[in-house]
Amino acid sequence: PRTKHQSITRTGPATGPRPSGQRMPSDYSTDIRTMLSSVHGSTRSSVGKMAKASAAAGMGIRYLCRDCATRRSYSSTTSRMLSKGIGLGNVHDQMLPTADAAQKTQMYRHTARPKTVSVIGAPMTYGQPFVGTDSGPAMLRDAGLLTSLSALGWRVHDQPDIDFDAIGRSIPQEAYAKERPDAKHSLMVGNGCKHLADAVEAEIKNGRFPLILGGDHSIGIGSLAGILRARPNTGVIWVDAHADLNTPEMSESGNMHGMPIGLLMEGLVDDYTKYPGLEWLAPQSDQEDAGTSTKATSPPPRLSPASIVYIGLRDVDSAERAVIRDLGIKAFTMYDIDHYGVGGVMDRALEHLLGKNPNRPIHLSYDIDAVDPIHAPATGTAVRGGLTYREAHFIAESVSKSGALASAEIVEVNPTLSDGEGGEETVELGLGLLTSLMGKSII
Repeated sequence: PRTKHQSITRTGPATGPRPSGQRMPSDYSTDIRTMLSSVHGSTRSSVGKMAKASAAAGMGIRYLCRDCATRRSYSSTTSRMLSKGIGLGNVHDQMLPTADAAQKTQMYRHTARPKTVSVIGAPMTYGQPFVGTDSGPAMLRDAGLLTSLSALGWRVHDQPDIDFDAIGRSIPQEAYAKERPDAKHSLMVGNGCKHLADAVEAEIKNGRFPLILGGDHSIGIGSLAGILRARPNTGVIWVDAHADLNTPEMSESGNMHGMPIGLLMEGLVDDYTKYPGLEWLAPQSDQEDAGTSTKATSPPPRLSPASIVYIGLRDVDSAERAVIRDLGIKAFTMYDIDHYGVGGVMDRALEHLLGKNPNRPIHLSYDIDAVDPIHAPATGTAVRGGLTYREAHFIAESVSKSGALASAEIVEVNPTLSDGEGGEETVELGLGLLTSLMGKSII
């Protein structure tokens, strides 16, 4: 059996292919494993010696060992010590936008000029069991999101957060008795997502770029519904450790943050009126038959299997796996990222969505749990073996530089599920990913 730190395979560039089974030279690997053992054994080990060993091996700390990504003090405290010890934590993160002149195509070409981003806070917490995701929008703003967007050349329209609690109070108490155990809190989630869908659709029709701040990933029901109503041909890039492809009947938990794609995928749901709070997703005729008409003025939003690409999957339910195979959905797991490199994966993902229609708008949904918990410990469903820091940023940069990005969201930041530094680190990563999506450029 392998020892705890034996498998050190990530030796090539973050964006390039790596031969299967590639290893560090044995003397370097031994030095690195010794260094890591000292990290796990005592946080009082000499940071300078650890950084020196890493430099001697000619590699970055981020390639050390995926098996180390536990949600203990190492992921939030020791990794921060290591970064500061080799100077990384002291680098000023400049907000320099990518110039359209440097690109082959105009960036954000689906947004009217002068380009305006509409920041929509969606502090949803009812799609999963843990309180805390509702603090995500405020913490991202407090970390400097609005000033960063302005520095990147955007006009900023900061909307008030959607008040999901007030929406819940407006629902008659007797209605909660009709909720189903396989769709927990569907009245809160469904009615809240209807408000979000209306807000997103309105901003798109006003020529703005909707930037949605979650909240748990159940908000994807609302954001994606509003996007598809305004732009039915939108292609979707779903960056997530999980497929979120369940329906209530498929779900093993009943948590609705695992259902946004399943509820909107063509052909997976035959009757939306049986889910309290989600009747607005049904065709108008079905709503009238059920006596729940919302007087819809457009066709119900649906996502075709060919219009979505998954990136970063590594924890997929058995029923979801069957649907992905049966519908032929394009899915790149962490195995594919290891095999092709993140650059190869992004080339394939964008070709799938834009190959036949380069002018197609793209929506990117970024679940912070796609990133390895060594970098993003403060999230509810952390799974080790995820994206590295640079892989996470490359995905955002690649979609941004395509010019087709028309809307985006970030979800599942929950600072209450880690220590103080782990929460701060996750928020900082979320802010960095958003600025990479919105045009931050190295050169």
